[in-house]
Amino acid sequence: MARILAIDDERAILDALARVLGRDGHEVVGVDDPAQALGADLSRFDLVLCDVMMPGVDGFELVRRIRPAFDGPIVFLTAKVAEEDAVVGYGLGADDYVRKPFGAAELRAKVAAHLRREGRERTHVLSFGDVRIDLGSKEVSVGGSPVALTPTEYGVCELLARRRGQVLSRAQIRESVLGWESEADDDAISMHVSRARKKLSAAGADPIETVWGMGYKWQL
Repeated sequence: MARILAIDDERAILDALARVLGRDGHEVVGVDDPAQALGADLSRFDLVLCDVMMPGVDGFELVRRIRPAFDGPIVFLTAKVAEEDAVVGYGLGADDYVRKPFGAAELRAKVAAHLRREGRERTHVLSFGDVRIDLGSKEVSVGGSPVALTPTEYGVCELLARRRGQVLSRAQIRESVLGWESEADDDAISMHVSRARKKLSAAGADPIETVWGMGYKWQL
């Protein structure tokens, strides 16, 4: 069965989603803070359910930011669907809407339909204009040409791209890419980042930004 990420600022809605979709054997991971979804490993999920009206980061902005890192179905949950809102949502990469309050049968049917369509092989590719990261082959390409990165350099790029726009410190990069037991220091991480940036720059891309005193972020 599927693993579903549900994003809604109302815990009662998240509990209802878990209860209803759990009848079909799905695992629902509920997140009531949109900011948490921005740092999540989306490759672990088969489908995303996202509320539209949320404080801070609304559903439209959230989907705009996570869509490049997630190639599965995204379904909005909303109390009303005006035509112009639907056009905006579909333009951002949403696949469907479910109106609140939702009926259990309708929700289960829509989720099942989207998961059936996703029965095809998932591409697991992150795309940022000319820059593509193939998560299966662990390869970064620019304009269709592979960039010769070391495994660590690739790991840095994938980590930053998955958390697009989020500033990660050198310590966070070291732990995520090399593991907490690694003896690499901050200078070593800076060296890996620098080498990756030089190779990407030579290929015509500059996706990694230095945030002085804080770390690095993926800026595409």
